[in-house]
Amino acid sequence: MSQARIPVTVVTGFLGAGKTTLLSNLIRDSKQRRLAILVNEFGEVSIDGALLRGEGGEGEHGDVEIHDLSNGLVAYDDDEDFLPTMLALWQRRSLIDHVLIETSGLALPSAVMERLQGEALAPYFVLDATLAVVDTPLLLDGGFGQAGAHGEQAVDASIAELFEMQLSNADIVVLNKIDELDDEALLAAETRVRELAPSIRFIELAYEAKLDTRLTLGLHLHEPANTAHRHYGPVSTMPGLTMRPLADQGLLDGHSHSGLGAHSHGLTTHKHFHEQDPGWQSFMIRSKEAQDAETLREAVAAIARSEPLLRIKGFASPLGGDGRLLVQGVRSRIELRHESEAAPAKQAQLVFIGYHPSRPRIVEQLCQLTGTVWR
Repeated sequence: MSQARIPVTVVTGFLGAGKTTLLSNLIRDSKQRRLAILVNEFGEVSIDGALLRGEGGEGEHGDVEIHDLSNGLVAYDDDEDFLPTMLALWQRRSLIDHVLIETSGLALPSAVMERLQGEALAPYFVLDATLAVVDTPLLLDGGFGQAGAHGEQAVDASIAELFEMQLSNADIVVLNKIDELDDEALLAAETRVRELAPSIRFIELAYEAKLDTRLTLGLHLHEPANTAHRHYGPVSTMPGLTMRPLADQGLLDGHSHSGLGAHSHGLTTHKHFHEQDPGWQSFMIRSKEAQDAETLREAVAAIARSEPLLRIKGFASPLGGDGRLLVQGVRSRIELRHESEAAPAKQAQLVFIGYHPSRPRIVEQLCQLTGTVWR
């Protein structure tokens, strides 16, 4: 065709890996590119989309378009929103340089990859690369099925399988949340990733959840004529730690990345964690009352310790203050930040994602522990 196709980067990673934070930093660091971002969440309301917008409201933020796709099943064959949204982006191709798709933490990226290379989209879009974001401390702590939360074997097996399949479908693994880790820990994380997914091309380090855009966008990894990706220098400047392209280490022999190649699992595989394992649940709990920040944090942390929850996120109105409270939790690690400059939250909204969690029990605990009404 006469006009160049729009490159697409797929960002995957398990619940709480830090995908949205990485994308927020990419938005700030990619002012030379006009971006469109599709956010797909396993839940009722897009918390991540609101975070990327900075202060909610409009679907555009400067030179960045943000689109929310619900239900955590972006690009599956029964998804009604993905294809129309992508074709609408193509109609505005003069305003878009690059598309990023953030998949649900409970999905595989290969559904998106397969649709991008299908008849409906291949003439207009080209897969640039697939990034898998990893919660590095959780990986080192054995949190992906090795130790397991709440001692439930079904959770452990499901987490381990999904995490390994997300890695195996990626071109690049991004080690995130590494600011407190030393060289030895980073090398251990790299070793673990390569054990789980030997076909990974590159491992990148995301200090302060930031990536060099030259190592993230415009890589052309899935164009047929492209056979290798070269860095603009070592990824890490730390002594004794250099993440070299795996092609230099002889690990790509016989592994083709032209097209899907070894990444393709078929669309039936993609739905495994939603249909074959219906124990994964997501729900939102709301409150119209303002919240005391520390009381809310302690309440959410207590609930995370007592329920089989893997991810908690949302907003609340601060008691006697401006802005909003941002709640982010991965298992029992709960962070709460007061964003004084953000637009006020109209009501508290917390999304809980877990394996057979009890919504009534969580509502009851929230009401008791915070002294406010939740529904």
